[in-house]
This record gives sequence, C-alpha cells and structure tokens, in this order.
Amino acid sequence: MTFIITGANLKIEDVVRVARFNEKVELHPDSVAKINKCRAMLDKKIAAHEIMYGINTGIGEFSEIVLKDDQVQDFQKYLVYNHAAGIGNAMPLDHVRGAMLGRINVHAHGNSGCRIDITQTLVEMLNKGVTPYVCEKGSVGACGDLAPMSQIALLLMGEGHAFYKGEKLEGKEAMKRAGIAVPGLHARDGLAAINGSNVLTAMSALMVYDTNRFLKQAEIACAMSLEALKANLKPYHPKILEVRGFSGGMRSAAAIRKVTKGGDLSEGKLKTKVQDAYSMRSTPQVIGAAHDALKYAREQVEIELNGVGDNPIFFADENLALSGANFQGSPISLPMDLIGAAVTMVCVLSERRMNRLNNPALSVGLPPFLTKDPGMFSGLMLSQYTADMQIVEQRILCMPASVQSIPAAADQEDFVSMGMNTALKNFQILDNAYGILGIEFMAAAQALDLRELLETPYKYGIGTQKAKDTLRKHVTFLDIDRPLYPDHNAMKELVKTGEILDEVEKVIGSLE
Repeated sequence: MTFIITGANLKIEDVVRVARFNEKVELHPDSVAKINKCRAMLDKKIAAHEIMYGINTGIGEFSEIVLKDDQVQDFQKYLVYNHAAGIGNAMPLDHVRGAMLGRINVHAHGNSGCRIDITQTLVEMLNKGVTPYVCEKGSVGACGDLAPMSQIALLLMGEGHAFYKGEKLEGKEAMKRAGIAVPGLHARDGLAAINGSNVLTAMSALMVYDTNRFLKQAEIACAMSLEALKANLKPYHPKILEVRGFSGGMRSAAAIRKVTKGGDLSEGKLKTKVQDAYSMRSTPQVIGAAHDALKYAREQVEIELNGVGDNPIFFADENLALSGANFQGSPISLPMDLIGAAVTMVCVLSERRMNRLNNPALSVGLPPFLTKDPGMFSGLMLSQYTADMQIVEQRILCMPASVQSIPAAADQEDFVSMGMNTALKNFQILDNAYGILGIEFMAAAQALDLRELLETPYKYGIGTQKAKDTLRKHVTFLDIDRPLYPDHNAMKELVKTGEILDEVEKVIGSLE
C-alpha cells in the first residue's frame, strides 16, 4: 500500500505506518503542480531582485544583510552547514523518517518555494530506506528544528551520513547505493528543507500513538489488580461516569468493564467492601483525564502535521511572499508537556495499586509481599522500590519544557519553544512507564495465582484471564525468591511491545 501525500490528509497512524513500518509514499499530482507553480513565482521574484528573507538575505540577526547575486545559491549550502550543529546519540530511525514525512507534507501545500527535486528526493529516500544520521539534541523548537533537519538536508547535497540496509555510510555513498540522484541546493532550497518543527512533531505523533496503547494497557493492569483485590466494581457503572460527562472517564470505565466481563467479580458473586480506596475506584477519572489530554494533543499534532510551518511562506496565486513565525513549536510543546504529566499520573496510580497488592493490611487476605513463605522470602518487596525510583525520575522530567525559553541569536530569537526537550523527555517518561506498569502486571498476576493456590478459586474476567496467560509466557510464578531484574526487564519489554494488549483485544474487542 502507498500513502498519497497531499498536505491535508496526514494522520498520526499514517506517520506510524511510514516511519516504523516503511509504508511507501507518493506525492499527489496536484501537489506536484502546486510546488512547481510556487517555485516558478519565486524564480521570477529572485530574477527581479525582490528582497526575501533567507533567500537573498542572511538569516536571524543577519536578516538585514542583502546577499549579492553570486552568493544566493552558495548561501543555502552554508546555511545548512551552519545549522547542522547537533550533539549526542543518533536519533531513532522512526523519528527521522517521521520528520521527513512531515516535511514532505509541508511542501505538498505549494507554499514553501523549493524545487520539486528537493521534495521528490525526500520521497525517494523514504521509499528506498535512506535515513539520515541525526543527532538527538540541538533543536530549541523555534525557527523549526533547525539542527536535526539540517542533518537531513546534508543528504540533499550528498554530504552528511545515513543509515542504509543496517549500515551507517557517508551520505554520498548511501545515496549512490540506493540509486538516488543528489539534487543539490539552489536558492531557497536549503531553508525550505529545514525551517519547520517537523522533528518534534513527528516524535509527538509517535508519542501520542504509543501513549494511547500504554493507557489501554494501564486499564488492563488495573482490571487484573481489581480482580486480585476483590474490588467493588460499582464505581465502574456507566451511569456514574455519564452523569459527570467526561468522555475519557466513560471510555476508561467501559474498557475496565470489558476486561473483567465474565468473571465472578463482575457478576457480583464475590463479597466486596462497600467502598474501596481511591486507587481502586477512581481509575476511570484518572486514566480518563489522560485520555482527554491525549485527545487534545492528538488534535494539535495533526493540525501541525497538515499545516505549513515555514518561513517565508509563498502564495503563488497572490504573487506574495510573507515572513512570519509558523515554525514556532509552542502549539505542540505545550500539549505534549501535558502528556508527560498524564503518563506519570497514571503510573503513580499504578504503583498505589501495586502497593495494595504487596501490603497485607490492604490486600484482602493475600500473603505479605505476595510470597507463600513470608520472612524466609521477600517476594515482590523490592519490585515496589524499582517502581518508586522510576516514578521519581518521571516527576523530575515532568517540569514543562515549554516555559524554559532561553534567548538566542543576539536576541533575534528571544523566545523559543524548547519543544524538542519536551519530545525527548516524554520518551524517557514513557520508557519508565513501561517498567512501572510491567511491575503492576507482574504483581497482579502473582496475586491472582496466589488466590488460586491459597483460596477457593474463582473465575476471572475473560480479558483478565487472557492477560495473565499471555504474561505467564514471559514471566513465571514467583514460587521462591530469585533475582527479579530479568523479570522486570521482560515485563517492561512486554508492555512496550503491547503483546498483552493485542492478545486481550483479540478476545474481547477494542478497548477504545
């Protein structure tokens, strides 16, 4: 299947398919025509010596310096050189591919002024698997993600480095092996390739997708813990959530009801308390709030994916060139800061349920720390420590990046979004979240197995049983103490892959 790029139809799931699963892309013929029309207008303006930012002027603090005719083309090369100033480890390939897709989608509007060769070369690079080597750090999320996008743009000159068929190569060699012609940079081409918040937006798109899957798994883990703790499920009655009115809360309660359906607890066959602690009865309100935050973030990210983040912006029909600040990353940075906090909030709730599973004063008859021989064995006591450490790190990372502007470029760029910091820290938060939720899953499965061993067995929900069965393929019951780090890492990877979610949804349907 090939995704047709029009500038207006790009969804988060499309980014995932292209960035992670290498779906092919193609420019719509209408977009090709728009790009060519815009470039023809720009060429006339250049020939007429019309002063335009970043084309025949310097940039930033040098925007008032007019370039000579013989400098205009070479300026694009030096512009890319100067901005290819990142630092750190190589960015994951899906982040880079997502950024390239986003940049192509900007060009598809026909407002960027670059030659069609530039856009089509990016298309070829995606389709043939040439992924530029890009450092993770360096962007301040204003004037676009200039540092990482410039490392992508180096390939348009046959420079820089790239990954091709699992090998890191000189840019020129990667392009040669893939059979891609190097277009070079003419007037405007360099700035049109780099001047947008495409990296942080691509990363945010992937984060939104991953967070949605994480939240659904958090609901499955919650359901398992609720069944293990013999919770009162009346707080999950649809009328309670409906009368308040938040769509996320209604969705979350429905998901948990779906996972527990068919079990003795769901069918009222077990004795429960009249009212449980908040960590057991307020999950729909908490995870629901995260769902609602994610809905807002998704809307913002998809607007940006399909908008024109560029400078200057050209309007061929009006013969107009306008300079502004559509590259500013704040519309993405602000909602995505919220997503990091939302994920952390859900993890705090997960750890509180895990605490109840471990604590004999709170676990409704389960043995201390979920071990059959307390004292001799410590069970999952230290698993809670591991979860707690990761939550503290998440809390530290939850400080918003969107308020952290540091002026740059001689105060020409005196407010920047720091959106790349948001994107980077969000993936660190999510990485910890996989580990924290994995520990709740492990504790809930241990508790459910102990109920079967030590009490009269009762039937679990269809989704709960499937989740436990899937988990047990990777981590066995803790009969006697053993080193837990292999189990923790196995559970973290299991949550990251979403295997439990996929298996549960096969038997009970989608949790959305």
